[in-house]
Amino acid sequence: MPDRTAALVQIERLGLFPVMVDGSRGATTAANDAAAEKPKFALLPAVFLKKRQRKPKLQELATFTQQLANLLKCGMPLTVALQSMTHLESKGIPSDVTKQLKQDVMEGKGLSDAMSKQPGIYSDLYVNMVRAGEQSGALVEVLKRLADHFEKFAEVQSKFVAALIYPAIVASVGVVIIIFFMTFMLPKFMTIFEGLHVQLPLATRILMNISHFFGDLKSWAVMGGVAVVASIIWMRFKASPEGKLRIDSFKMNAPILGRAVKLNLFGQFARTLSTLLVNGVPVLTALKITEEIMPNRVVKEAIARTREEVTDGKTIAQPLARSRLFPQLMIDLLKIGEETGDVPGALENIAETYESELSIQLRVMTNLIEPAMIIVMAVGVGFLLFSVLSAMFAITASINRS
Repeated sequence: MPDRTAALVQIERLGLFPVMVDGSRGATTAANDAAAEKPKFALLPAVFLKKRQRKPKLQELATFTQQLANLLKCGMPLTVALQSMTHLESKGIPSDVTKQLKQDVMEGKGLSDAMSKQPGIYSDLYVNMVRAGEQSGALVEVLKRLADHFEKFAEVQSKFVAALIYPAIVASVGVVIIIFFMTFMLPKFMTIFEGLHVQLPLATRILMNISHFFGDLKSWAVMGGVAVVASIIWMRFKASPEGKLRIDSFKMNAPILGRAVKLNLFGQFARTLSTLLVNGVPVLTALKITEEIMPNRVVKEAIARTREEVTDGKTIAQPLARSRLFPQLMIDLLKIGEETGDVPGALENIAETYESELSIQLRVMTNLIEPAMIIVMAVGVGFLLFSVLSAMFAITASINRS
């Protein structure tokens, strides 16, 4: 056999259990052969050859996890299941990643330890849940719950995207129409207006000044410089801790969109913590992982304060209520869960409640944004038409007087 891993695979396929596999013989030969066959471009720095791995989407992780759970449920050994996963269509997770997982498992590592070596693919949530499944002997059930977890998060994410598609299309079409009018149509009218020495209406003069401004290359240079400076300032502000905190706070308190952001964050917090606790992850570890996963810094800080107070022996509900960030409904349901000894169940109910409210809020938000966008675009296009038509009426009136 060319190497130890290939020998282990062949022995396992024969249904045998290896007592010892000595890879010392042939290892040197294999290394020499590899060195002899090594292409010249391999001497280039690794940074030019290594492709950056794209982080898989939530639905892609859900599909991968469900496929692995199905294979293990059929009675396949873990190494054989991972070998089969390298041939299945797992979009977003390359076969090289699965091959590395299989090799690490065959060398005696646990699946969670092997996954922890791939932080770009498997998050702390994923790794800790798999570790809990390995320790409890319920890996298949944990993988199924994990797949369901990612599918629900992907569903919420798709609802957010769907709610913004129509406004984005309306805004794009409106901008294209205005640019077309200002670039191609208006200059022709301006040639006619400037040739006639007539006092034009105020709206027409404003429109002509705007057209002159955008038609001047110096104006574009100034706007480009201002845009670059503003972008640098914005990126530095966005990267600072204070900037992140203010931006996340603004998102939660923004009109119309703010309520949807809050509902999404509360549902994500409850579902993530519930998924971790129901699979046997300790409370403090679960809170730490949830804190790292949450995308909003305001919520992160509230969870961090909660985790510090839970360390002192207090319940989860009390420090959450003290943060004055989470709604009273969540606190009350969590208290009931603590009193009945079913905190994961209470968190699951909270997640379902806020996800349902989020669906309703997204529909309301869409119903509000759509007419608002149409009104804004109608006002813009109407101003353009009014400016041109009022100038034409003024010219006609001047001709009639003369």
